[in-house]
Amino acid sequence: MGLQAIFFDAGGTLIFPDRERTLAPLKARGIAFTQEQLHAAERTARQYRDACASNSNSATNPDQQYWVIYYQKLIGELSSDVQLLDELVLAARTSANWTFVPPDVPGCLEELKRDYRLAVISNSDGRIANVFAQLKLSEYFEAIFDSGKVGHQKPSPVIFETALRELNIPANQSIYVGDVYSIDYTGAQGAGMNAVLIDPYGTYANNGVPQIKTICELQEFIRLKF
Repeated sequence: MGLQAIFFDAGGTLIFPDRERTLAPLKARGIAFTQEQLHAAERTARQYRDACASNSNSATNPDQQYWVIYYQKLIGELSSDVQLLDELVLAARTSANWTFVPPDVPGCLEELKRDYRLAVISNSDGRIANVFAQLKLSEYFEAIFDSGKVGHQKPSPVIFETALRELNIPANQSIYVGDVYSIDYTGAQGAGMNAVLIDPYGTYANNGVPQIKTICELQEFIRLKF
């Protein structure tokens, strides 16, 4: 058989932060920033997190580590106020602050749902299903697997294996779509799944990993690869 199911990451893949909330600690201090500074921080966080993972698997909380790196990069350019870090990381890791859905996402999910079973595997705080319900995204997915409820975070294969088992999907007949190589891509591959990265900023442009810029390129990617 060919591909049966598509599993998605949530943050950075389908939904994105409300910058008014996640960057409120910066704005409260009168610190300005540009889109390019934000994009540069994302590239740095992904690359540094991946480098750390390749040298050691000791990170107990890869999601928190990612955001610490991200904001260390951003604060390093904008402010020397170290107290900002905890506030910013907490805001970024609060699922209720992830409320922006790109306008083309619902239509692309609707199209994919006609041909594949869809589900979500997310490192989150146990409340990502509530966020998806509020954003009217739940209708596209059979199930949402939240690390805060499963008890295992990506890149551990356990959360991927749990999702595959509960939906009775063979790993090699599934594909995982995420945005961080060392968390999403390697985690999915470790569970025997196919994988592709969402990479709008060119972080992985030169490393040969399968990648697309938005989920709306996924249907064509699957057609060509499977």
